Amino acid sequence: MYEKTFPNKRFKHTLEFLKKHITTSETVLDLGVENPFSKIMKAEGFKVKNTTGEDLDTDQTVFATEKQDVVTAFEIFEHLLNPFTILNEIKSDKLFISIPMRLWFSPAYRSKTDMWDRHYHEFEDWQLDWLLEKTGWKIIDRQKWTNPVKKFGIRPLLRSFTNRYYIVYAERK
Repeated sequence: MYEKTFPNKRFKHTLEFLKKHITTSETVLDLGVENPFSKIMKAEGFKVKNTTGEDLDTDQTVFATEKQDVVTAFEIFEHLLNPFTILNEIKSDKLFISIPMRLWFSPAYRSKTDMWDRHYHEFEDWQLDWLLEKTGWKIIDRQKWTNPVKKFGIRPLLRSFTNRYYIVYAERK
């Protein structure tokens, strides 16, 4: 998954944001298979259960069978065709979502070798906010941050001051 780079800055910001709003006594359903960040959450004392790789666009049974205190969707919603349905199906009262933001100077990401590693949506912040509002969530807190890269060129320069990631903590209305 992170053969060439490890997103230390993103993981640091995400963990700090998570700790700001919930305690380790709360149970977490992390959308997506176990990954480096879910392992970090577990190492920090969070009780985390991951989904098992099912296609959440067509199979939302996990939300009927798993009732955790918190749902996390870190870097997941951009891969889904229908995040509206998933947001409606979540039974938990607390939700964390982080997304890579749409950048005007960079096309949507698409792996040519891995069908799961493609971005159908690259949201602007207002689009995710609207989606949450339409599905009955109230945003409690939000943050954005940049993702500078150690390369030369126009796009690397733009990445040094253009917000790339957006994270939201929301609660059911």
